[in-house]
Amino acid sequence: MAEMTRREFMLGEGSGTGSGSQRLHVGVGPAHPAMHGIIRIVTELDGEVIVRADVEIGYLHRAFEKDCEQGGYNNAIPYTDRLNYVSPLINNFGYCAAVEKLLGIDVSERCKYIRVIMAEISRVCDHLTCIGASAMELGAFTVFLYMIKAREYLWELVEDVTGARLTISYGRVGGVKADLPDGFAERAAKAFKETREVLDEVHRLLTGNRIFMDRMIGVGALSREETIAYAITGPLLRAVGVPYDVRRAQPYDVYDRLAFEIPTQKAGDNYARYLVRMAEMEQSMRIVEQALAMIPGGPINVDFAGRPIDPAAYVDRGKQGKTEGLLLVPITLSPNLQGSERPAHDRVNAADKRVVLPPKETTYGSIEGLMNHFMLIMEGFGIRPPQGEAYVAVEGANGELGFYVVSDGSDRPYRVRCRPPCLPPMAALHRMIEGGMVADLIPTFGSVNMIGGELDR
Repeated sequence: MAEMTRREFMLGEGSGTGSGSQRLHVGVGPAHPAMHGIIRIVTELDGEVIVRADVEIGYLHRAFEKDCEQGGYNNAIPYTDRLNYVSPLINNFGYCAAVEKLLGIDVSERCKYIRVIMAEISRVCDHLTCIGASAMELGAFTVFLYMIKAREYLWELVEDVTGARLTISYGRVGGVKADLPDGFAERAAKAFKETREVLDEVHRLLTGNRIFMDRMIGVGALSREETIAYAITGPLLRAVGVPYDVRRAQPYDVYDRLAFEIPTQKAGDNYARYLVRMAEMEQSMRIVEQALAMIPGGPINVDFAGRPIDPAAYVDRGKQGKTEGLLLVPITLSPNLQGSERPAHDRVNAADKRVVLPPKETTYGSIEGLMNHFMLIMEGFGIRPPQGEAYVAVEGANGELGFYVVSDGSDRPYRVRCRPPCLPPMAALHRMIEGGMVADLIPTFGSVNMIGGELDR
């Protein structure tokens, strides 16, 4: 019998029709909780065995790459939050690094450490969500609650630094939005202690659990050769024994100064992916602890004259032209701006007026600062990298996350392209689930950790 066309397969026509075949075509998703709302898998079943599968993506396409071309370079940062929205800080820093490479600038030492710290906290949040949601879909609801509890500890840290929990927009071309708040290291130590206690509980609940092992071991396996052929990176590649990690293979920021291991497994099945992610969370916390211990202070402006004034009064004086001595007056900033006053601003941003907005004291306290601010914000001016192109890859929670940016010399990107790490595993998903039971489709899909914003963009 002739091979079915894709249309015949998707519509359930062709080989099974009128031939006495007992095979059933079942569509899973996109309106299904386990498909996370945006994936459609059309399966051909022989009883409960998946004989053939076709994976449809694109339900969450939002034109990320074209939107990035519509405004200035910093305008794209909120869009990157919505790629992998479970670990948005990594997206911010990857995009900013690509633009910085175009500009040929280097961020401050303190900023490099802050980016590493926040990226690794974000990675732990991502893995907690992945394992918790996958366990819940297998019926282990307690594990989901425990993992989300641990994620709350870390999201509170993220909120302390960025002012938000999920869509954080913390990265900036040339630096970051604000410095780490006072007492951050102590709060991070407490959060990590509580997170490790949760991970220990989850290990006792799941890792040796006979039901969990039966559902995960040998299920959704992909061979080492196929994994490499599909260009899969991240936990799925390390689960087949390939110790590739962008942080080690192409070190960026300060990863080459930090000691950490790259966890690997051999089986390449769902259980191996679970073990890799569990081990990676401990390594990420280890990285953060080292970075917090090594982070430099950076330059600090001193000798302020006068008592602190509130920002509204400061702005009023600046607008009235009463700027004499204003640059020497400290401001008591509101919580959403704390960490971005001048001393902190200098510590975490490149000293480059072509790229970095001046601190608020400079903007409202001097005509030069106000002009600098306007020139970076006004359409037709702004950040203007020289003509050229740059690609930068970072290690996202799902693997190699790359940003390719092309500049035509204007104040907005000519082209932005994202290399999403969860696209190659989705291309290989049909290979993972064909030959398995329909009930195993869900844990296998969960092990891929597909994030719709990143996949469809």
